[in-house]
Amino acid sequence: TLRLKTLLGVYSPFAKFINTPKCASFNKLNFEKFMYVNFAVNKMPALHIVDRYLATTEMLNIVPDDLGLNYFIPHKDLVEIAWLPETHRKGYVAYTVGAQHNTKKLPFDKMIELCEKINFPIVLLGDKNDAKIGEEIEKYFANMTSITTSNIASKVKIYNACGKFNLNQSASLLQQATVVFAHDTGLMHIAAALQKNIYSIWGNTTPSLGMYPYRTKFTILENKNLDCRPCSKIGFDKCPKGHFKCMNDINFEGINL
Repeated sequence: TLRLKTLLGVYSPFAKFINTPKCASFNKLNFEKFMYVNFAVNKMPALHIVDRYLATTEMLNIVPDDLGLNYFIPHKDLVEIAWLPETHRKGYVAYTVGAQHNTKKLPFDKMIELCEKINFPIVLLGDKNDAKIGEEIEKYFANMTSITTSNIASKVKIYNACGKFNLNQSASLLQQATVVFAHDTGLMHIAAALQKNIYSIWGNTTPSLGMYPYRTKFTILENKNLDCRPCSKIGFDKCPKGHFKCMNDINFEGINL
């Protein structure tokens, strides 16, 4: 119908006889994002991107149920707790270590610092691209335990699940976790859909861009004392200014487990 109307012309005498369906478009707010990222002028609406998308369906009388997102895990992908190391079978915290861009994830030393703050066994989650960093974290604490008797070394129990499970299986591990720590990435949104309590870690992007955990309990971990943040609406391979203070200077004292 739309193509026929276009061929006939909007002002064609035949156009009024064509039943053109109503349509709505989603405003990406590219200008607002440009001003926010380049000039620190934040005119972004105080509205989650999910609610912005849903606003385009109002003409269809679609009413949000206010229950948050959904993520359905196929039965074949449910991970049994017995598949985890014995140290993790009585409860664990999930930490999703990956992110699409490096400036959206903690550097290695800060990952270690975060793990030291967590008083639970930890399951590291991510895809095959995150397997190496997961292995390095796992080895770090295994080596510490072998050379020292410090309380930190003995209490941190790491299981590197990165690259060992598919997406649905990773979601199953999120679902069974006591708490989830996550960078601004896909697994964070899956954790939100599973109604998990999330510690959401932000680097060069900010929650004001509208992509924080949706309708679930969450705590934001970020460095607010920077005038260079956000430096991108997505992310970079490395910090444009070289200091990476948005991640290096994050304070983890607010973690209460």
